[in-house]
Amino acid sequence: MRLRQVALVARDLEPVVDDLCSVLGIAVSFRDPGVAVFGLHNAVMPVGDTFLEVVSPVQPDTTASRYLERRGGDGGYMVMLQSDDLDADRQRLAQVGVRIAWSIDLDDIRGSHLHPRDVGGAILSLDQPVPPAAWRWAGPGWEASMRTQVVTEITGVELQSADPLGLAHRWSQILKRPVARTGSGVIRIVLDQGAIRFVAATDGRGEGVGGFDVATTDRHRLIGAARQRGLPVDDAHVVIGGTRIWLR
Repeated sequence: MRLRQVALVARDLEPVVDDLCSVLGIAVSFRDPGVAVFGLHNAVMPVGDTFLEVVSPVQPDTTASRYLERRGGDGGYMVMLQSDDLDADRQRLAQVGVRIAWSIDLDDIRGSHLHPRDVGGAILSLDQPVPPAAWRWAGPGWEASMRTQVVTEITGVELQSADPLGLAHRWSQILKRPVARTGSGVIRIVLDQGAIRFVAATDGRGEGVGGFDVATTDRHRLIGAARQRGLPVDDAHVVIGGTRIWLR
């Protein structure tokens, strides 16, 4: 099981996409017409063979628009994990009382979005692509849009909560992965590739995806681009679309 995609939600899609592409040195590979079923439009950008997505509502009273209201603006929205045994995952979800909000089974990918009220912290999707290196949600030929001069991979995601340990234990139960603590006391679940970190919500925005981590190859260029755009930035992170992007 590995971290494969993180999605942000924004009231206005293009400014956030433009900031992400300019600062992280990445490019849009796909705009998926299929997300219209959720009342959204989107853009997906490869970060190595992991992916960053921004969605934005185009209809009133969508899950995304309600989320924007609840969290007071743009921010992190969804975590997509790649699994090598979705059938076993679906059986386990039923056993631990997690409803599936949406599911699809195609020749090249199968996936399930879990009900956020049963999970907490984010909309969580478990997906099994065929072959494992593929990723339908990034569009055909996404590899041609891969840019790694500034960042090479999304290596972690940060979930914030009033009860980070309780949220971590719930995700542990759902994913069948142990909760661990680093030497500095950080609560996390380590995947085969990537990790999920659980922190206290201190920004007044409540529970949700507070940030994600990227592996950097040119931190100086990234920070300079963020400063040029007037974005909140320091040596450790930049804020884009209401989301903290931690530089590793």
